[in-house]
Amino acid sequence: MVGQLSFFSAEARTPAKADLAGFLCGPGQAVSFARGTAARVYTELRDEWRLRPLKQACAERGVTTELCVNGEGTHFVRTPFRTDLTPLAARWLDGSVKTVPPDFELNGAVLRVWALAAGSWMESAYLLGLDPNAPQTHAPLQNALLASGLPCTLVGAPALRVTGRRRLARLAELVGSPPQGVAMSTWPAA
Repeated sequence: MVGQLSFFSAEARTPAKADLAGFLCGPGQAVSFARGTAARVYTELRDEWRLRPLKQACAERGVTTELCVNGEGTHFVRTPFRTDLTPLAARWLDGSVKTVPPDFELNGAVLRVWALAAGSWMESAYLLGLDPNAPQTHAPLQNALLASGLPCTLVGAPALRVTGRRRLARLAELVGSPPQGVAMSTWPAA
């Protein structure tokens, strides 16, 4: 028996560039260039398995990505500078400081990208990683999850911790099936 898809689930929506806000919900960053006429988003690649599904998620939105390594040897997935990413960056940046837009609403597609970029299991809880350098984003993102029907707690990783069978089932419903090549042990499930 196939359940009815939630209107907010990732699988019920057409992919859009705005979904790349999932990078920014986690430790990802947005950077504007040329007086705000172009922007890029990027995130640290904490686990090798994340590369292919993040590249695929961006490709589904018409955005290419590349794998980069900084001077300290940290791997990043980043987009090129693009004019069509400027509205996303403008919503998430106050000058050069990352901020959650005041009218931000989470949907399944953004949650899916967030889970790909910074989601993980810890015991019986699913963690959605946050940006340790942007603590001002933690409470607004916690409130956005709550508004999406996902009460959660802030833990010191920093991350938002989703627990409980019903909440985990709701998260799994919103993010949809794991992308090809992503192990079930790393993906939200009830």
